[in-house]
Amino acid sequence: MNFALRVLLTGAGAWAAAQLCLWWHTPLPWMLGPLIATSLASMGGAPTASWGVARNAAQWTIGAALGLYFTPAVTALVASMWWVILLGIVWALWLGWLFSVWLYRVHAPRMPEVPAQQLRATCYFAGAIGAASEMTLLSERENARTELVASSHSLRLVIVTVLIPFALQWTGLHGSGEWGAVRVVHAPGLALLVLCTGLGAWLMLRLKRANPWFLGALLASMGLAMSGLDLSAVPQWMMNAAQMLIGVSLGVRFRRDFLRTAPLWLGTVALGSLGLMALCAVFAAAVAWATGLPWVTMVLATAPGGIAEMAITAKVLQLGVPVVTALQVCRLMAVLLVVEPLYRRLYKSAGQAA
Repeated sequence: MNFALRVLLTGAGAWAAAQLCLWWHTPLPWMLGPLIATSLASMGGAPTASWGVARNAAQWTIGAALGLYFTPAVTALVASMWWVILLGIVWALWLGWLFSVWLYRVHAPRMPEVPAQQLRATCYFAGAIGAASEMTLLSERENARTELVASSHSLRLVIVTVLIPFALQWTGLHGSGEWGAVRVVHAPGLALLVLCTGLGAWLMLRLKRANPWFLGALLASMGLAMSGLDLSAVPQWMMNAAQMLIGVSLGVRFRRDFLRTAPLWLGTVALGSLGLMALCAVFAAAVAWATGLPWVTMVLATAPGGIAEMAITAKVLQLGVPVVTALQVCRLMAVLLVVEPLYRRLYKSAGQAA
């Protein structure tokens, strides 16, 4: 079966899953339905496929839509929370290190065939709360077991992405919709928004930054919104399609051999992910008490998930999109900049001294 046909069939199945979730009134039907259906199909051996161009377009769409929330008034509010952002970064780095230490202590006695330094690097980058692709690349530089790093991030992202929306729906927590953004679609304005955010994504791509299609579009859209320019909203059908493509791109990671990749490792990652979510919920409660912001907004802002997935959840459920986006973006950038030098300082120097 050729690649194009696999992509079309995967997309058709994802769309059908989204329709079923709409009928069942599940949270985030356009993302969670395709994600769950594609994951199950992939692990069942179906020839699922995700087109990289479509995934990039989805990330661009989400970034462009989220940036529109950063009006001058909202930007001033987010800027006043600089200490929360800084605290969130420190918390994420510490929590990721703590998770890595736990992984190492659990698996070192059970994996004697893996050299200690290699296992240390594997656990460290698997525990870091960052993007899966970037953490896998960084771990490769340190001679880590990249398949274990990639699988741990994929599994944690899916667990967080699926459980948090369902938990919010079950508890009945929702937003008040006070975070205003442009809600009217204007064709000329939309064309200009596409052009500006496309240039932003291209620039980030040329600079070889992480998540260029998402962050480039987000920063360009934020710049327009902060300047007070209300060009156009992103049409809802584009948002739905983007969510579906994001779900598919996550689901195709889970191939048939995924569950055979060190089952004990995946089990501890799953258990640890639940622990991370619980600790982040407690941290979110403390920050919400200090800032007066809704606890549920801070849960999404500090959750150990991906930017796009948590921001989509915030947008669909109207849960403080700018705060969630700002904290998640700043955390990602800080982790990407700090996590590798921190590893070398903590473990490489100690190993060389020994």
